[in-house]
Amino acid sequence: METIRQKEKKSYSSLKAKYGYKNVMASPRLVKVVISSGTGSGIKRNKDYNNLVIDRLTKITGQKPATKSAKKSIASFKIRLGDPVGVMVTLRGARMYGFLDKLINVAIPRTKDFRGIDKKIVDNIGNLTMSIKEHTIFPETGDEELKDVFGLAVTIVTTAKTKDEATDFFQMIGVPFKK
Repeated sequence: METIRQKEKKSYSSLKAKYGYKNVMASPRLVKVVISSGTGSGIKRNKDYNNLVIDRLTKITGQKPATKSAKKSIASFKIRLGDPVGVMVTLRGARMYGFLDKLINVAIPRTKDFRGIDKKIVDNIGNLTMSIKEHTIFPETGDEELKDVFGLAVTIVTTAKTKDEATDFFQMIGVPFKK
């Protein structure tokens, strides 16, 4: 089975004719993957909720997430300046490719009623941001951890210039879009 890194290298030859690339550096490449999860409402019920989310994201990504705090106070949400409101991890290099392999080949097909990813989630500057409702689709989460299920957002950042270029690139590396 081909890895994401191998598919990324092969994508240049496929996309060269369509977009007129002069050299390999002009073709789209993966830059980073950002995984984030908001913990604002969960921390009000359980003080250790942030630690729980950090622990599970560490198991899923292989890298410890950073805690993000509130940038300003919002009285209606009962948030004070500096309160922890989420966690985020940025993956690059080998960890990024390993996570994408696991996400595309194992985790996404495990979601309920999966029929493909909508092409609308690719933005105009060539990035793909998808939401995952349950972190339990990843194989690292055990069955005993089902009581505290949280969602997360995955952003795949590329060097693509347009939405069409990025969509073609994501199809080349194996992202399962709807037909």
